[in-house]
Amino acid sequence: MSHISSASPVARETVPEPPVAKRVPTRREHHGDVFVDHYEWLRDKESPEVVEHLKAENAYQEAVTAHQEPLRETMFQEIKGRTQETDLSVPSRKDGWWYYSRSVEGKEYSIQCRVLARNTGDPVADWTPPAVEAGVELPGEEVLLDGNVEAEGQPFFSVGGAAVTVDGNLYAYAVDNSGDERFTLRIKDLRTGELLPDVIEDIFYGVAFSPDGTRLFYTVVDESWRPYQVKSHVLGTPVAEDEVLYQEDDVAMWLGFDLASDRRHLVLSIGCSEFSETRLLRFDDYDSGLKTVIPRGEHILYEAEPFLLEGRETLLLTHNKDAINSMVSLVDPAELTKPIAAQNWRTVVAHSDDVRVNGAGVTSTHLVLSIRKDTIERVQVLPLAGLGAPAQGAPVEPAFDEELYTAGVSGSDYEAPVIRMGYTSYFTPSRVYDFVLPTPGLPEGQLLLRKESPVLGGYSSSDYVATREWATADDGTRVPLSVLRHASVQPDGTAAGLVYGYGSYEVSMDPGFGVARLSLLDRGIVMVIAHIRGGGELGRHWYEDGKKLNKKNTFTDFIAATDWLAVSGLVDPSRIAAMGGSAGGLLMGAIANMAPEKYAAVVAQVPFVDALTTILDPELPLSALEWEEWGNPITDPEAYAYMKSYTPYENVGATAYPKIAAVTSFNDTRVLYVEPAKWVQALRATATGTEPVVMKIEMDGGHGGASGRYVQWRERAWDYAFIADSLGATELLPGAGLK
Repeated sequence: MSHISSASPVARETVPEPPVAKRVPTRREHHGDVFVDHYEWLRDKESPEVVEHLKAENAYQEAVTAHQEPLRETMFQEIKGRTQETDLSVPSRKDGWWYYSRSVEGKEYSIQCRVLARNTGDPVADWTPPAVEAGVELPGEEVLLDGNVEAEGQPFFSVGGAAVTVDGNLYAYAVDNSGDERFTLRIKDLRTGELLPDVIEDIFYGVAFSPDGTRLFYTVVDESWRPYQVKSHVLGTPVAEDEVLYQEDDVAMWLGFDLASDRRHLVLSIGCSEFSETRLLRFDDYDSGLKTVIPRGEHILYEAEPFLLEGRETLLLTHNKDAINSMVSLVDPAELTKPIAAQNWRTVVAHSDDVRVNGAGVTSTHLVLSIRKDTIERVQVLPLAGLGAPAQGAPVEPAFDEELYTAGVSGSDYEAPVIRMGYTSYFTPSRVYDFVLPTPGLPEGQLLLRKESPVLGGYSSSDYVATREWATADDGTRVPLSVLRHASVQPDGTAAGLVYGYGSYEVSMDPGFGVARLSLLDRGIVMVIAHIRGGGELGRHWYEDGKKLNKKNTFTDFIAATDWLAVSGLVDPSRIAAMGGSAGGLLMGAIANMAPEKYAAVVAQVPFVDALTTILDPELPLSALEWEEWGNPITDPEAYAYMKSYTPYENVGATAYPKIAAVTSFNDTRVLYVEPAKWVQALRATATGTEPVVMKIEMDGGHGGASGRYVQWRERAWDYAFIADSLGATELLPGAGLK
């Protein structure tokens, strides 16, 4: 492993000893099993001793990785050099205005703007966005919110939701200044630029005005950071008097809301990953309150969208009733008073073992469908005329020419003749299309490219290759891989490799362009994205085969992906690293315990490595919501024993681990900093090898790290430089890099 360089011997002499936390035994007993935890005391965030320890961890990490600083700076400059810093989004129309955001070189945050829309009577022309240029103000441009002004003097800045009244006069926006994802909501009168006196503290994501603009709806989280209340604020009244429209008391259920597409209803969604419940509020009959569509006791996972079909009140249901991959049905609201077995549901999209239905929505003329087939997400549209009847029209799918891509609806307006779509692939920068909905004169519809994000620095997609390969897991299951490399990498078994994965919560690692990733590929690193079980790439079965008592399939699939890469002929098997974040950080801890010899380095970002301790404490953020993913170890001895057999912190062994970097944030509410802090202590105390274990902690960030774009680029450069240095892949390939 001579080519895997650490710090030079000279530098190594100056590297301090790693911080050693004191051992304070804490006894945990469940189902007759006793676990003694020596580092649980690090959970006390308020303790000066804990803060000092975390600072010492950072100082150690900085010393161990000091020699990577020039590479980090180079990678940061590569990201910066490929990014058009003065840029703007494609305007989106809402009611009478075009809304868009600008980013300006040298500024961390985007600026939200709008201009007035025109109505000429030609629908496609009226929905064609104005041509906006970077750095050029449009006539009549109004600034709604300048993030750079808002962020001044604040340690952190993030917007968690915004809404505009239908008449375009009032703008509500929610800001977080600490990274803990609790927001303060303010309302601006766009006619005067003045802020209204109404200020609402400690709200969660999700903000909407009622169609008449007199009320504002928002969500509140409970002590464990679970959204549990939807509240209604009447403008001009004291916030203390805000009505709790709905409160969800089941700690395992998540709550959210939206306006229906045609804005006649407020739609409350309550659910977990196994079943759900929708409640509707009619704005024209506000005082009659919420009505339940299908009660949760039926144990159906569904979404409901109320709309008018040929003038009749109808519900569009995307559901898993007798359909593991979900299907789409229509139901008359009057049917809901009958027992579910007696209700008449009309099929719109039948169930298929090969197609996962992700969701459905409506415009005034079409049903818009999101499906996943052959791992790829696709969009289809069907006319509303004849929907759910024998005369139902055939679906139309916008066609793209790449094999591996991601296409999704990024916005639609009920009255619009177009839907806005996002498109990207591994080497196609993100594109914005408007898809003109099919008409008799244009039966296939029409894709109109509105923008492709520019990539500077001489980028050419032809310099890179993305292929679909398959690894074979221990049980014979074929696991899809996306293999990315620079075109000049030869299959001579000498390159370095990186395997990336997630594999939880039915989240799919879909193809997408990443500027930062080019800095790895340009150094000859072959990147494998492993679409392992626990994700959603191959339908609902793929998810269920990687959760609860099947969770270890996620880890063994990842190791199988690593084995595929090791024998692919592309890389030197001794030069493979692994990276993953959050639940993918749990994956990193698990594979480091199970197969440490297969990796030269592991980067675990905000890693969920002490999952059992967390899930055993229902008071901790989000713990109860985790039971449906991992099992409930509090009540179920089998779930407890199974989790204990794989959770990284409890399974650290006396073995030679690879280089490990745990990257975290002090204010992360989703995966607390204490998990990696305990894990690195256990690793250092138990491991028999000589490779360093470091923890990098951002003292001002949240789950996504720090907030400004330059800071985020530096964080990515840190992770990638750690990998490239560990693999001895720090030099650019001939002809690669910024031009």
